[in-house]
Amino acid sequence: TFDEKMEGKKGGGKLLALIGDEDTCTGFLLGGIGELNAKRHPNFLLVDKDTPVGEIEESFNSFTNRADIAIVLINQHIAEMIRHLLDRYEKPIPSVLEIPSKEHPYDPSKDSILRRAKGMFNAEDFR
Repeated sequence: TFDEKMEGKKGGGKLLALIGDEDTCTGFLLGGIGELNAKRHPNFLLVDKDTPVGEIEESFNSFTNRADIAIVLINQHIAEMIRHLLDRYEKPIPSVLEIPSKEHPYDPSKDSILRRAKGMFNAEDFR
């Protein structure tokens, strides 16, 4: 199977997954991140105004439970739709990173992972 082949590779060969809008997905797919696993499931979800929140939740849960994925990228405005899942997500791998989109700038105050990381340190740690 694909997973067995991945485990046999030196260095792991893990993938990026993406949950994003059309512009973000197009850019990353042109950059070469698009893959299908052994079950023919892609490592990305293109979200538009008609995509049900349930489908976004299902993809997030699927990506965060796949052994071949190391990082899940999600547009921050899409992450807001499933914030309840991101707030509860605690696994280190795959890591989840919220990224900006062309239409929606990044807002660090909304990023669950960044807020959690800030809570682990204080200003004294960096002096």
